Amino acid sequence: DAYQDHDSPEKMYAEAGLDATTIVKTALDTLPAETGKAEPASNVVSVRRRPR
Repeated sequence: DAYQDHDSPEKMYAEAGLDATTIVKTALDTLPAETGKAEPASNVVSVRRRPR
């Protein structure tokens, strides 16, 4: 935990890493690197119904 001085909400969010720029950067850094080759969605998600 760290103490954060009171300031404008925008500055406080930025200091805490909760502004849009930092959130997008963190999300993109978390994703795997682009290889230029996309996989078909059918290989990622199954849309078949399961038997009852």
